[in-house]
Amino acid sequence: MDLEEKMELICRPPTEEVLMIEEMRQLLETNEHPGHYIGFEISGMLHLGNFIVSGFKINDLLKAGIRCRVFLADWHSFINNKFGGDWNKILSATKYYERAFKFFCPGVEVIVGSELYHNNDAYWRNLLKFSKHMTLNRTLRCMTIMGRSENEKLDLSQYFYPPLQATDIHEIGADIPHGGMDQRKAHILAREIFPKMEWKKPVAVHHHVLMGIAEPIKLETPDKLEQVIASKMSKSKPWTAIFIHDKPEEIKDKLKRAWCPEKTVDMNPILEIAKHVIFHERKSLKIQRPSKFGGAVEFERFEELEEAYAQGNLHPMDLKNSVADEIARILEPIRKYFETDKEAAECLDVVRKTKVTR
Repeated sequence: MDLEEKMELICRPPTEEVLMIEEMRQLLETNEHPGHYIGFEISGMLHLGNFIVSGFKINDLLKAGIRCRVFLADWHSFINNKFGGDWNKILSATKYYERAFKFFCPGVEVIVGSELYHNNDAYWRNLLKFSKHMTLNRTLRCMTIMGRSENEKLDLSQYFYPPLQATDIHEIGADIPHGGMDQRKAHILAREIFPKMEWKKPVAVHHHVLMGIAEPIKLETPDKLEQVIASKMSKSKPWTAIFIHDKPEEIKDKLKRAWCPEKTVDMNPILEIAKHVIFHERKSLKIQRPSKFGGAVEFERFEELEEAYAQGNLHPMDLKNSVADEIARILEPIRKYFETDKEAAECLDVVRKTKVTR
């Protein structure tokens, strides 16, 4: 595979940003198989946003010859009060995440935070050295990476989250830290401080943050990214999420009640799912509808679908039904894996019985 083919895989949707494009080219010219990292908190059942979209990008990077690693951040999850800070529940749920990613992203390496840190004196030395380059104000500006705001009441451990995440990148040996756009601040922090530590500056890849299917949250800010992050699909708000275990009838029922105003394309969650999930996997999307409403119509490009919807040539319910059918087909292999593999099913059962917290 030549350089341009690799760059196309890295930059294709759902990628929204590469910091920086020219640095990525230079990296690939000098390293045929650079290292990658993407981290996940352990906090509940996986869904389209945190698993499918992330997994699509991981698979793109694997095809490009990148050595991909999924980092299961159990200590970060504890710091951020996932599962109410119950360490045993976090560890149990880690096995579920590992099963899911190894199935969906064949070839990915899974690393668990507590195993990485165990008896690792160099890591803790580097963490403190890294932190010496940060101020409290700089730390506060990074809090959105853990779904918190600067104004929230935080315990002391949570202030260590940003330098922990940045030090993870170095410890894992990631040339390419990767995450949703909501993780951008952590990667910029690493790019700023790594040269001061005489560490190689990483080249970050950020993919699209998938919105939840509820009405978007309105914020008093002109920053659209902040609005998208506030409205993202979340397992702690299950009515906003399509989980990878949802059955076809559950998906259809959820999308039937989803926010999808007629002729509205901006921040429309159904169109978002079509763009970032369906058109990633399919060459076209066929909208099934009765002949009296125009009959079936097929779109080979997302832009055509978006334009038809904006002009009122597609009814919201026709769009919802067809998107629901296609999403059910895309999720079928992972759903069946957890239904038929005994150990995977047991891992899922543990998570289902555990209360999810923000």
